[in-house]
This record gives sequence, structure tokens and C-alpha cells, in this order.
Amino acid sequence: MKIKIFILILMISQFSFSQNFKFGKVSKEELEQKEHPKTPSANAAVLYRSFNTHFDYSQELGFYLETDVFERIKIYNKEGFDYGTKEIRLYQGKGNHKESVFGVKAYTYYLDENRKVEKIKLKKEGVFEEKVSKTNLLKKITMPNLNEGCIIEYKYTIKSPFTYNIDSYRFQETIPVNEVSLVFKVPEYLMYKTHQKGWLNFKINKGGKDRKIEYSYIQKGVTNGGGLDKTIKNEITFRENSYTVNMHDVPAVIEEAYSGNINNYLSSLKFELSYTKYPNSPTKSYASNWDFVAKSIYESQEFGGQLEKIKYFKSDIDNLLSGVSNPNEKMARIFDFVKNKMTWNKYNGKFVFEGVKDAYKKGTGNTAEINLMLTAMFRYAKLNANPILVSTKNNGIPIMATRNGFNYVISGVEVKNAVYLFDATNKNSEVNILKPNLLNWQGRLIREEGSSTWVPLIPTKLAVKDVMISASIEDGLLVKGKLQKRQTGHYSQHARNKYENMSADDVRKELEKEKGETEISDIEFTNLDVLNKPVGLKYNFESADIVEDISGKLYFSPMLFIGEKENPFKMEDRKYPIDFSFPKKDRITVNIKIPEGYKVESLPKNTSFSFGENGGSFKYLISETNGTVKLSVDFTINQSLISPNEYIILKGFFQLMIEKGNEKIVLSKI
Repeated sequence: MKIKIFILILMISQFSFSQNFKFGKVSKEELEQKEHPKTPSANAAVLYRSFNTHFDYSQELGFYLETDVFERIKIYNKEGFDYGTKEIRLYQGKGNHKESVFGVKAYTYYLDENRKVEKIKLKKEGVFEEKVSKTNLLKKITMPNLNEGCIIEYKYTIKSPFTYNIDSYRFQETIPVNEVSLVFKVPEYLMYKTHQKGWLNFKINKGGKDRKIEYSYIQKGVTNGGGLDKTIKNEITFRENSYTVNMHDVPAVIEEAYSGNINNYLSSLKFELSYTKYPNSPTKSYASNWDFVAKSIYESQEFGGQLEKIKYFKSDIDNLLSGVSNPNEKMARIFDFVKNKMTWNKYNGKFVFEGVKDAYKKGTGNTAEINLMLTAMFRYAKLNANPILVSTKNNGIPIMATRNGFNYVISGVEVKNAVYLFDATNKNSEVNILKPNLLNWQGRLIREEGSSTWVPLIPTKLAVKDVMISASIEDGLLVKGKLQKRQTGHYSQHARNKYENMSADDVRKELEKEKGETEISDIEFTNLDVLNKPVGLKYNFESADIVEDISGKLYFSPMLFIGEKENPFKMEDRKYPIDFSFPKKDRITVNIKIPEGYKVESLPKNTSFSFGENGGSFKYLISETNGTVKLSVDFTINQSLISPNEYIILKGFFQLMIEKGNEKIVLSKI
């Protein structure tokens, strides 16, 4: 009987420990926890997170929303210190239509020398703002005195007049989330659709009750009669609908190779304003379909209105295209002109900040200013050009019809049955070669007459990397040789972005990285600053750790230092896609001269295998002729995005490929 009572007391105490989430009530037991009980490898964990959203009313803003956020995080080790900074993105509209944060309170908790709970309050200097763009402000909370084992917690309130654009409520992270809750209360006049994201199932409980709001407004006096202004108090009663979500033990999403933007796959809930119906007013619909969204964006003066402006560039483009009639030549000249003329200010956006005319004069602008300007010039040159709305990978995939599903714009020129894609914000950009962050499924092309259509952003043409190595095994088992590389498509763009501004010494260090005891010299690039041509690279190398002498026999991989050593896919299961960004083909040719006094005892066997029906392939051919071993490897990925259902097969494909690449040639003495 005593044992049963003890177990009952223990269960009650554990339940109390797990449920005590009042702000400022951090327990000693929480601080003493050395690792997460269900995910011991976690660097940190969200012990509790809550969102509480409700709507209030003012004469100036009408209905606006306030969201109370409270979060408690346990930091287990130094790698978890990154969670000690909280970023809050705030949209800044015109006038008083902007989001703001107030009521910030935060503490760091730790155990002192006597194992007593102590706390340090967040100071003013720990909260600061960073202007991301003209319309986006980043509020940062940097917690004080972080140490291993500490707990941080903060709470704040976000006030927003943007009832049509509510940020997603995120329930899952790349660390465990023990408890998370959401309460969303909204007046009956605003109707929202709910969109669940991620693979975790969660229930949305719906309810509601009557609510009263008292508000006041100023009634102006009669101007001619000299009347005084009056403050009128009023009260409204309405049905307040509620949505509630509670989740427990939410598993961490483990980020691994080729994840793209992992935030796209975390479980969350999005509220989309469907329509409003106020008393004695007609119903107003919002974002009912993609055509409606595209049309409403195009009709904005900050978007479609900019395409009508041509005077500011007319004379420059007339001179540029003098005597040119070929459409492809027109495209190329205008594209290069804008890239050379304009510098991207690092701000994304589908709407202009200063406007295309001012941006042109200054020579700098955001994505909309540069690419809407480009589109207008294409149109002026009688090309069938239209803007294409894009959501970057960081912004997520626009799965529902909403104006805020897009945060970027590029230009597209329709020629017969094809659409050529242009992004002039990147000076290394080529036609149809977009930045990796833009290769996000598809974009929405908007035509001048108001129609719109989806356009694939992911390329179908393979980026090709050709590598040729000639090497020999010298005295002291030193491998010397020369490597030549040729890259096209997205491979060439990546090389330009990475190396063009690097010093020679930094280039050498980067090339030697993860190559063991390999020294590189005589590095030479070709076409690194010449667009629309393959980027070439060649260098000499010496490697001291490739060949092993075991009992008089020499063992080495013919892949030398360019083969993968381990499988990038390590999980038993994966719930989100594999994102290779673009389809690719790697072709490798290696010629190795056998040292005098040795002969080939054994070579790896030739092989070839594939992944899926047309997902990818691997070919490995090796032979020896007249004292030279020749290896030919062909690795192809035809699909840039692979379903998580095919993860196990892809993992096995990579494992076979890596094992093959690490097989050894054996040389024995003659």
C-alpha cells in the first residue's frame, strides 16, 4: 500500500512539474535536467510555447489583432546558445498601419553555487531593431548570461492592423517542443480558412461565445457654428469564434543534407482571411483564387503602375537597340544593360520602395524595382514580357491564394511555347539560371490584360561538371598530378558567386578543404568573369595520404581525394523532400600512372545502377592499359526534388555509390 501511495505522489509531482508554465516560475528540476528525456542529442528544447490572439477595435484602425507570445526554452549545451536570440519580424505599412511589439519581459535562469534558482532580467540594450527593408523591421531579443543548462523565457505582445495577413503559428522546430498551445479568437464579422502544414496531425477545437467591446470616437463639432468636439462612447456585442490547438511532445525535425528551407516542412497553422461581413455592409471577399491575387497585385501602383513608366529609360534603350532587330539580341542587350546599370540593395519585395524612376537614377533598388524596370524595357522593345511573382525558399511555398504568398518578382519573356526567366538583381545571372533560393517550385506570371498562369522555376536542363585528373605515384607514396574542371549552368553560377571576389590564398584554402594532406598550387580560372560560358578551373596537386603500403602492397582509391567519404543521408526515415536545387550531371575521368616495379593485382569491378525510373544513375568503369589505370565515373540526378517516400531508396543509392568510390586498387611488386 505504501508503494502505491509513493508512486501516486511521484506521478502527481511529475505532472505538476510538466504543467507549471506560469511566467517566472521556473523550477529547480527543470534547471537540473542534463539532457532531453526523449531526444538526448538535442542542444535545446522548447519546454513551453503559447500564442494567444484576440481582436480589439479602435476608430482609427477598425478591428486589429493582438497576439500574446510566451516561450520557455531549455539550453543544454553551447551549441544551443543560438536559441538565446529571438527574432520578431514586423511589417511596416504606411502611416499608422504597422506592426509593433510591446510588453517585452525576459529572464535567464540558472542555479547558483548553492543550487538555488537565480534569474537575470533582460536589459534594454538586449533589445534592438534592424531594418530589413522599407516594409520589414526585425526586432531582436538577445538573452543575457547564457550558460549550459540555463533556461530562458520571454513574453511579449504583437499588435497588428493587418487582419488579412497573419503569420503562421509554428508548432514544430528542429529541437523538441514539449508543450505548445494556441488560442485564436476572432469576431464573427471576419471569416478565416485554416491551413495545416507539416506531417503531424493535430486537432483544431472550435467554439465561441458572446463578447462586448467598449470603444470611443471623437465627433467633430459643427464647423460654422463653432461647436466643440465630443468624445462618444459606444459598445458593441458580437459572437467571438475561437480556435484552439494543444500539442504535446512534438518531435524535432532533424535537418540533414539537401533540406532546402527546413522551415517549409515544420508543422504549423495558417489563418487565411476568406471574407468579411459587417452589419449593414456587403460581403467583401479576399484572395478567393490565384487569378484574383495576381490581378489585385498587378493593379497596384507599386507594381503594375511601374510598368507604364518609360520616359526615364527611353533614350538609353533607343541608343542600346539602334539597328538591332533580332529578339534574342534585344533580350541579351537589355538584360546585360540592367545588370550593369543597377545594383541590388539586398531587399526583397514584390512592390517597389522608391519607384523604378528614382531607382534608375540612383542605380540601386530592390528586387521589384530592378525586375519591373527590366520587364518595362523588354515591353518597350516589343518583346512579350511579363512579371513573374515568386516566393523564395525562405518565404515558403505559396500553397494557398494570398497576396503575401509571394515576396519576390522576376521577369519572363514568352517566346512560342517557352518562357525565358530573367533576374537582374544578380550580376552573375544568366537566362534561365536563377539563384538557388528562387528555385522554389513555380512562379505566377501576370499578363497585362489580367490573366495569369503558373510557370515552372526549377530548370530541366542539367548543370554539368566535368573533372579530368592525371596523376602518378611518386617516391615516398606521394601522389602528384593535375586537375581540370569545366562547369556549366548552375554549377558555373555557383563558382562565380563563390570565387570571383576571393583572394588567391582564400581560393587555395577553400580548394584544399576536406582533401586531407593535399597541397594545391598553380590555380587558374577561365571565364570566371565571362557570362554564358563554362567556368574552367585547373591546378596542380600533391597528396601525401592517398596511398597506403600494407605488407609491400599499395592500396588506394582511384577517386583519389574527390570521392565522398560518407553518406549524407543518415536518418532511418525522412518526412520532408530531398532538394537538390537543380538537376545535375558529374563526369569524372581519372588517369593514374602505375609506379615502376609494380603491377595491378586487383581493380574494383565495373558497375552501374540507377535510382527510380528516371531519378538518377551512377556508372563506374575502370581498366588498366600499358601501366595506366583509367577510371570513368558518371553520376546524374535528373530530378531536383525527390519525394520523402523515395528517401530509403535514394539513401541506398548513395550508399552504393559511396562504397564504390571508396573501393581500392591493389598494386603488388613485380
